[in-house]
Amino acid sequence: MMAFIKVVLLTTFAAVMVGCSSTNLRGTGDLGVVIERASGSVQIVETTNRTVLSRVTGLGDLSHASVVYSRDERYAYIFGRDGGLTKIDILTSKIVKRIIQSGNSIGGAISQNGKQVAVSNYQPGGVKIFDSNTLELVADIPATYGSANKQSKVVGLVDAPGQRFVFSLYDADEIWLADLSSGKPVITKYKNIGRQPYDGLITPDGRYYIAGLFGEDGLVVLDLWHPKKGVKRILDNYGRGSKKMPVYKMPHLEGWAMTEDYAFLPAVGRNTVLVVNRHNWKHLMSIPVHGQPVFVMARPDGRQVWVNFAYPRNDTVQVIDTEKMEIIKVLKPGKAVLHMEFTPRGEQVWVSARDAGKITVYDTENFNSITTLPMNKPSGIFFTHRAHRIGL
Repeated sequence: MMAFIKVVLLTTFAAVMVGCSSTNLRGTGDLGVVIERASGSVQIVETTNRTVLSRVTGLGDLSHASVVYSRDERYAYIFGRDGGLTKIDILTSKIVKRIIQSGNSIGGAISQNGKQVAVSNYQPGGVKIFDSNTLELVADIPATYGSANKQSKVVGLVDAPGQRFVFSLYDADEIWLADLSSGKPVITKYKNIGRQPYDGLITPDGRYYIAGLFGEDGLVVLDLWHPKKGVKRILDNYGRGSKKMPVYKMPHLEGWAMTEDYAFLPAVGRNTVLVVNRHNWKHLMSIPVHGQPVFVMARPDGRQVWVNFAYPRNDTVQVIDTEKMEIIKVLKPGKAVLHMEFTPRGEQVWVSARDAGKITVYDTENFNSITTLPMNKPSGIFFTHRAHRIGL
């Protein structure tokens, strides 16, 4: 009898322990990271209930930070302005490893197979590639150019299908394609593409790499299905007849907007959003907007495009209806709106207002504010579904 009771008690205890341990388990599909740029910290958030789960500190200079995720959505790789590359476990809210890999870096990407993390550097220039598990250096690609072998700032780094990375050299007027399918980088260089490529993007299907030009009106496109055809100029002189304004913040192309037929892009130094036919890359029209656009981002279904703006008109967000090609809503989230991020299916958009010290979550159907979350100088917002999208 006693033996029987002992067995029952042990079985019950084991069942209780299994139940307890299961309450500590959770998925990562509704998680994300918000950059707190002033304090070198991030907030880990979840979008289902719109709450903050934890805070991770000690991440260095996050004044121009960005994030990519491991393919299992558990680890966030944070690229800091101080050259720091930090791997965070977002389930345990702990730093796995942190290295300083350069003097000044502005972004990065993760390879198609998830095994390599690449970082683009301003100082000393070039791209460094690391093992995503250990953060050990895999390859160092100096961005040298010209007869004097000067080093260029690297911008617009994205991942591409075929274990490739694509990036632009701001000072050299070049685009480089790095193929790592054999283990070591094989570099193809495209020279004299246009003056000062300031950022780059890749289309969601991974076919086209597009670089914006700061030194002249226009963009360039590289067809990654047919890279031997070289770089093609598009949207030449899109600002013809209008005066270019001082640029207080460079527009970002990474968060670009694409619908089935059109691409929506920020114009440099002008208060317009450019609408481009994505089938032939010809300029269709320009939509006048509140200020100089920084991010021009499409809701996942492509029906809306949300736009934020550079200083001094950076307290505003405008929403464009992509069927009507007109602004349908103006929102005022607070001073210094720096970033926007849609939930995977687009029912919410999270908007950071740095100087207002908050994140505002909007319903994208009725534009109502659902909630606000206080943050310490928030900037970039990065949700884990990015792990499964090319170029993000």
